[in-house]
Amino acid sequence: MAVFELKHPLIEHKLTNLRNKNTDTKLFRESLNEIAGLMVYEATKHLPLKEIETETPIKKTRTKVLDEPITLVPILRAGLGMIDGILQLLPNAKVGHLGVYRNEETLEPVYYYAKMPANVAESQVFVVDPMLATGGSMIYTLNYLKERGVKNITMLCIIGAPEGIKKVLDKHPDVDLYISAIDEGLNENAYIYPGLGDAGDRIFGTK
Repeated sequence: MAVFELKHPLIEHKLTNLRNKNTDTKLFRESLNEIAGLMVYEATKHLPLKEIETETPIKKTRTKVLDEPITLVPILRAGLGMIDGILQLLPNAKVGHLGVYRNEETLEPVYYYAKMPANVAESQVFVVDPMLATGGSMIYTLNYLKERGVKNITMLCIIGAPEGIKKVLDKHPDVDLYISAIDEGLNENAYIYPGLGDAGDRIFGTK
C-alpha cells in the first residue's frame, strides 16, 4: 500500500473549515465535498484509457476515454458526505453502500447493510470514508470487497491516525490510500486527535 498525503493549499484551507468546531453544518458539508473532489483528481491519475474515434466540428480524430467502470463505496454513514463531490468529476460512477459502525465498547466493526452494483468485481472501486481511526471498519470493507472478487481498490480518506493506517497497511498492502492529513494519533476513546470530531454527526447535524 502506498500512502499519498495530499498537501495542497486548497485542501489545507478547506480542512481548516472541517476542524473548526464552530463551522456550521452547511459549510462543513460543502468543504467536505470540495476536498473529496480535489482528492479524486489525484487518485484517478492511474486509471487506464482507451482510444475512440470522435468527430469534431472540423474533422474526425482519435480521443481518449476511461477504459473501465468505476464504483464508489462509501462506508455508511459518514462516507456519504464525500460522494457528491466525487460525482461532480465522475458522474457515471456507480455507488455501492456498505454499512459498518464501530462498537464503542469493543472498538470492533459491526456490519449492518450492503448493496453493491452487479459488476462491482470488474470495477475500479474507491472506498470512501472521512475518518480512518482504528482501521477496523476499513479492513472489514476491504475484506468484504475482495471476497466478492474486487481486485482494483483505492481508499479515499480525509483524516487518519498513524495507528489505523498501519493496521490497514499490514492487512492490505496492495491497496493505496489517498488522504488529506495524517494526525497525531488516537486518544483514550480511540478518536483521532486533533481530528475534527464525529464526521457523521457534523455532516448530518445529529449532535
